[in-house]
Parts: sequence; C-alpha cells; structure tokens
Amino acid sequence: MAKVISEKSGETPAVVKQVEIKHIRTMKDADGNNVSVVDYSENMEVDTAIEKAEARKASLEAQVAECEAELAEYIAIRDA
Repeated sequence: MAKVISEKSGETPAVVKQVEIKHIRTMKDADGNNVSVVDYSENMEVDTAIEKAEARKASLEAQVAECEAELAEYIAIRDA
C-alpha cells in the first residue's frame, strides 16, 4: 500500500511538528481506469513517525537477512 506523507500545519503549535500520512491504494473505476483511493489517513508527531519508520526498517532488514541465509542454504544444496 502506498503512502502520501505531508507536513500537517495549522492546528498545532510550531514546537510540535505533525505529519499527515494518507494510506492509498490503486483501484479500477467503472471504465477500467486506475484511480488512487485514500484507504485511511492518520496524524502523528513527526518524531513518532520517524521512530515507527526506523522500527519497520529494522524489521525489514532482519527479514532480508533471514531470506539471504535461506537462499544461501538452497544454493548450497543445489551446488552440492
């Protein structure tokens, strides 16, 4: 799912920056054209958004490491 991230302005003091994250998906309309639809949106402090993104990045990096180890095992079996 794609995201549109923008700075949220206006409602909060300048000390605490906010971001608005729109989670969008692409769908087909009645004519068969691709349209982007906002699935949901959320507002959060920019520091919280950074922490969440860093945690997700660490999780994905761990998954990549597991996948690389698994791939190495498969290649070793194939080449044996």
